[in-house]
This record gives sequence, structure tokens and C-alpha cells, in this order.
Amino acid sequence: MYQFFVEDSQIGNEYISITGSDVNHIKNVLRMKPGEHVRISNQSGRDFLCAVDTLSEQEVLLHIEQRDIPGTELPAKIYLFQGIPKGERMETVIEKAVELGVHEIIPVAMKYCVVKLDEKKAEKKVARWQEIARSAAKQSKRSMIPTVHSVMSFREAAAYAKECELNLVPYENEEGMAATARVKEKLADVSSVSVFIGPEGGFAEEEIDALREYSEVISLGQRILRTDTAAITTLSMLMLQLEMLKETCSRRNKTSDGSIF
Repeated sequence: MYQFFVEDSQIGNEYISITGSDVNHIKNVLRMKPGEHVRISNQSGRDFLCAVDTLSEQEVLLHIEQRDIPGTELPAKIYLFQGIPKGERMETVIEKAVELGVHEIIPVAMKYCVVKLDEKKAEKKVARWQEIARSAAKQSKRSMIPTVHSVMSFREAAAYAKECELNLVPYENEEGMAATARVKEKLADVSSVSVFIGPEGGFAEEEIDALREYSEVISLGQRILRTDTAAITTLSMLMLQLEMLKETCSRRNKTSDGSIF
């Protein structure tokens, strides 16, 4: 089933109106016909099951068959603070992070970042990154499109990360897996998680010292991972744990209301 995103203003009592470039995609690329089903999400995370009703050159009208169908979002919001890598690695991180359920992506200019973006280049990059996030959200059937923020300084990013209930910093020089193991226990009690990933050059000592004040500094094992691999590995770990927590909670709710067992 295909996925599309709409604004609240496009949602009516019985119908949802699709306009813009999605009209051409539905009509001429996907060649959808009346009666075929699509999944629609708005930016507040509501999901709708709809059937194609009518198609014109300017609009595709969808009939709402079911509102608030089960969503695909994780039970905790994940904020990825990514030290800006060189080349196309940032695009890879954004695409995979969205697929893995990240809520927001914050590019961070850290001390040892190889890439240095001026304001004009940064604006163009962020616009490109946001479009990649949108495409990945549609492909992975997300209930919302994660926001890619403008580039932040380390100080700005660290202050923003403090607002999260759990803060994680994978660090190549951290020894032992004890702190990593504790993450599983803590996830059950939080609604927001920040993940700080260093750039190719790694974290500066003063950056790690600042993050240690309120973060769990964890190890991802004895191997040195590239910055994009570290981001994907950490998000994969969090996604799986949060999905299992979500399923466990759902089962408990069903059991308590007597619908199963």
C-alpha cells in the first residue's frame, strides 16, 4: 500500500484532497485507479486508510474509510545529533535514520568535523537533506516526516539535547559494555532519547567532558566504526528495543481489557 503525507487543511470529514506533485505521481507513475487503497498521514502523526475516489489533472480525491489506524512510530522520540561527515555519508545517515524511526535529525558542527559549511551552503544542504528525509519517510511508511534542523554548533546542540530524558553518546574510547547494557532498562521509562554521534575525526576531549555531565557514554564494541556506521548501529539497537517494548505494552493492554487470553 502506497503512503502519502498531507497537511491538516487537506483533510475533510469524508474525503482527503491530494494536490501538487503527488497528483502526477498517483495518476501517471503509479497509475492508480478508483477503489485502490492508500495510507495517508499528516504531520501530527494521524494515519488514515483511504480509497481513491476520483482523479483529475489538479487533484486526487480520496475517500476516508478508516481514521487513526495503527501508526508506525516508536514509543519514544529519538533525536539524532550527527557530527557532519564528508561526502555523501550525511545523506546515508539521514535516509537510514528515518527508516529506523528517528524523530528529528540535528547536524552538528563539531571541532573535528572535516566538512566546514558556510551559511549559504548549509541552507542548500539542509533543504536537500529534508527532501531525503521526506522520501525515506514515504518509503518506510512513517506516520510523520522527521525534521532535519539547520546546522547547530556543538554548544547549541548540547543545550538542545539536555531537554531529552535519556542522552546517549557512543564513544570509541569507552571501555566495557556495562553502560550499554543499562540502556535497555532505562528505555522503558523515557519518552525522548538523544544520540550524539561524533564526526570522522571523533569527539574532542572537551566535547566528551561536556556531554558526560548529563549523558550515558556507551561503547558499541571493540571495533572502531565509521561515523555513519555508528549512527546506524545505535539507532538499530534503540529501534529494536523500543519496538519490543511497544509490543509488550500492547499485549499487556489487550490482556487487561480481556480481549485476549
